[in-house]
Amino acid sequence: MNFIAGEEIYIDKPLGWTSFDAVKRVRGALTRRLNVKKLKVGHAGTLDPLATGVMIICTGKATKRIDSLQAGVKEYIATIALGATTPSFDLETEVDATYPTEHITKELVETVLARFTGSIEQIPPAFSACKVDGKRAYDLARKGKEVELKPKLLVIDEIELLEYAQTEIKIRVVCSKGTYIRALARDIGAALESGGHLTALRRTRVGKVSIENCLSVEQAAELIKTVEIEFPENFE
Repeated sequence: MNFIAGEEIYIDKPLGWTSFDAVKRVRGALTRRLNVKKLKVGHAGTLDPLATGVMIICTGKATKRIDSLQAGVKEYIATIALGATTPSFDLETEVDATYPTEHITKELVETVLARFTGSIEQIPPAFSACKVDGKRAYDLARKGKEVELKPKLLVIDEIELLEYAQTEIKIRVVCSKGTYIRALARDIGAALESGGHLTALRRTRVGKVSIENCLSVEQAAELIKTVEIEFPENFE
């Protein structure tokens, strides 16, 4: 493999790791193996620390492909708790309000989910990397400041109900770049006339790369340590 000319490494990001943590681990393994001080390494699409799954890490000149790679269609498996909301729309923050769920049926959930397919407008979460006046929204939100974000146009290709309970659902979502599944959980909860927040998220596909193609971080580090390395001509 020629990591300087450019390679793609497919990682199954672990729970609790930031995207930067995964990139840092891969970069460290590469710089040690190649005996270089610096090497371009980046990822195609951020995953929150509370999410797991497909992350494409690019090395060397392959980093030029990041924009096109992260533009690919994404697939997620999401678990949504119904009847409660949190400020971050996931488990990063504590529940701030509760709502009844007795009226929620499987048929109602399926009817509501169908409304979210196709082109939709979505307001990103305040706890997100979107910029407001040059600052990250999550930095402002964590300081308790009011964050006002404009809706974005997205495309949801598919939503499938995988599991149903009156207080929790599991769904499969196929969507465009820029979709916040946390915000989708919020909006589904509201459409059910209840609350909703994300309790688990796994990205199972980015473009043509599926979770079956991915290595654990440890496996990727071992691959880097043992694989046959090619170097560009005139490499020093």
